[in-house]
Amino acid sequence: MIMLWIAAALLAAGSAALVMQRAAQAARAAGGPDPALAVYRRQLSEIDDLADRGLMGDEERRAARAETGRRLLAQADAGAAARPAKPVKPVTVMLMAGAPAILAVLIYAMIGQPALPDLPFKARMAQWRAHPEEASPQALGALLAELARQRPTDPEPLMKLASLDMETGDAVGAAHALRRASLAAPNRPEIWAALGEVQIIQAGGQVDAQSEASFRHVLALDPGNAIARYSVGRAKIIRGDAPGGLTDWRAVMGSLAANDPRREGLAADIASVEKTGKPAPLQAPPPPAPAQQADASAMIHQMVDGLASRLKTNPDDPEGWVRLVRAYTVLGETGKRDAALVQARQRYAARPDVLRQLDAALTSPPAN
Repeated sequence: MIMLWIAAALLAAGSAALVMQRAAQAARAAGGPDPALAVYRRQLSEIDDLADRGLMGDEERRAARAETGRRLLAQADAGAAARPAKPVKPVTVMLMAGAPAILAVLIYAMIGQPALPDLPFKARMAQWRAHPEEASPQALGALLAELARQRPTDPEPLMKLASLDMETGDAVGAAHALRRASLAAPNRPEIWAALGEVQIIQAGGQVDAQSEASFRHVLALDPGNAIARYSVGRAKIIRGDAPGGLTDWRAVMGSLAANDPRREGLAADIASVEKTGKPAPLQAPPPPAPAQQADASAMIHQMVDGLASRLKTNPDDPEGWVRLVRAYTVLGETGKRDAALVQARQRYAARPDVLRQLDAALTSPPAN
């Protein structure tokens, strides 16, 4: 903190010095004589010299001196108007330059807490784990992002992370997480369907080329997917093919069960297109729900517990032990972490490379 204050003071002082230097240069330039006046005075002397040597008549001399004198007076008046009435003093410039820094220090002194110690990442993780209902979506997102790094072939953490991103209004982050999930599991139609829905939101409620491509990918994997069939039909209507889109929608309606709650909304959409030729706007996603945040925390612990159970059945997995130790470290579960670490070190005592990875897993990553 002290180094931060010193650096801020040096930056403020340097900025003020630059401002004062430029202001002083401008003041000197403004206060000096106008060079154009010397030129006109020299012209007057040259006119007299030419007349004295007989190279200019009296009439020409009077006319030339009158014109040059007129220009001299005009330039003098212009210079007086442009010159500031009172030069700015260096002290004033210094106060103006230092006022923002002084104001910032005063505000921070009133509302800041410079002596407040930082809360270590492990402690924050322990708080989030102990009270998931109070944890913010960003905190749970940090846990999910870490699990996704530990399990690059498992799309579940990324799908839950995308859900949290959407709850906080970060459609870009949700789309990024779902693209990563689609790379981890390219044959999962529900991932492509979720990506298509997020892309619709990014496009302002319209099925654009990107979302349509995602939904067609869904249909290639699951031809009966109602959401994808509906969305592709919507894309046709937006492009002007209302008959083709309505045909798709009526087919979707026929495939839905009689008690399916989606039938009512689909019937309204069909009626809207039949009447106006345009589909009704799509609904916005629901706001964040604390219960869903708790579900995300429970899902994280379930995945870690599943990894621990798998290692009990198939313990010969050094990478799995490293992931388990790192996961317990992130969650702040030191007891489980130490127990897993003892087992792993005993099993791989002759593997220095694995022991180094286990030691590295004891360090918590920075918060996202």
